[in-house]
Amino acid sequence: MEYTVSNKIARALAGLTAAGSTREALKFIEDDAEYILEKQMELTLIPAPTFHEREKAERLVSIFEAEGLSDCHIDGIGNAVGIRRGIGGGTNVLIEAHIDTVFPLDTRLEIRRENGYVFCPGITDDTRGDACLISVIRAMNAAGIETKGDIHFVGTVREEGIGAMGGMRFYTENHPELGASISVDGSGYQGIVFNATGIQTYEISFLGEGGHASGAYGKIANPLGAAGRAIAKITDLVVPEDPRTTVAVTGAYAGSYESIHAIVDRAVITLNFRSTDQGELMKLKERILAAVDDACREETERWGRNTITAEVKPLIDISAGSQDPHAPIVEAAYGIAKYLGAPAPSLEKGGATNASRAIEAGLPAVCLGAGPEIDSRCHSLEERFQEKDSHKMCQETLLLGLLCAGTAAADTII
Repeated sequence: MEYTVSNKIARALAGLTAAGSTREALKFIEDDAEYILEKQMELTLIPAPTFHEREKAERLVSIFEAEGLSDCHIDGIGNAVGIRRGIGGGTNVLIEAHIDTVFPLDTRLEIRRENGYVFCPGITDDTRGDACLISVIRAMNAAGIETKGDIHFVGTVREEGIGAMGGMRFYTENHPELGASISVDGSGYQGIVFNATGIQTYEISFLGEGGHASGAYGKIANPLGAAGRAIAKITDLVVPEDPRTTVAVTGAYAGSYESIHAIVDRAVITLNFRSTDQGELMKLKERILAAVDDACREETERWGRNTITAEVKPLIDISAGSQDPHAPIVEAAYGIAKYLGAPAPSLEKGGATNASRAIEAGLPAVCLGAGPEIDSRCHSLEERFQEKDSHKMCQETLLLGLLCAGTAAADTII
């Protein structure tokens, strides 16, 4: 069935885009594209792996200050914060992009610009999002746009990997005045993430006595054997395709070359499982834990000796969450993408983005920046940013922020 935008949202968008100040801001974003790309490249060259974002956060705060934001600071978890105050009567909106990358501190960061692309680890995910924030601020300033609600511009930390979207969680938990959230992650403008994929990541340790590979053979149960049994059981689990559900053993660690002739006393596996449905996520969790218990029991019974036990350590816990696909913020994002020329914007039913934490906090939220039309090679050393039409994501973020916060041309849709 074709997706349609309600008359209310269509009228609000038409009113906003008809305003002279809005048209001026949109034009400014397009003309300012090279300046913003320079800032994007500058920020990309600052190493910022998860938990090591301080230098990049400080630079972003200095840019916020130079662009006239108020209350510019690094908050208690390390987020870079700047606020553009409204005149009152609207919705307070968070516009954020994460500043951490997946690349270690010693990764060689070198800009290469060729054939319409800019290459460098981290150039898109999510330094383009950070640059987009700067673009929106500059366009609003250039066009003299005043919003009714405050807009919080935040470079969030700890989005990637074991960071578990911690910066976003911290900010939403500590700012109850927020009424809507817009995440920017990537460089596309045709994809809209409006639901949250639930994510669980565990470290599971199998514990026993350990001993000599030959001398203790048959006298003790092997923790590595239990780990192997668990891996096989977890790998064989059948999960539903709809709702989208996945499970993967992502690591196995035991022993060393120095103890290559020893039965280990500890073996560790890590695993990640996800679902767009919280109920399915919890059912899968129970099946995984049952598989671990069975593996320990079977390895213990195999030898009839000491008991193998397991310790389960949760590392990441993000709840699955959903919104009505016709929630005002979703309809507005879709209508804006169409306005900017997207022939068929895609509504992503799930996603591992900072919008997950906003949805978890009960905020109307979307993540912009997705789009199957762009292959950014994210998380690889050949990560790249496509320059063509890249300003449209900034324009999309601007328009959605204005519709959520409210302006003289259009009341808030939230």
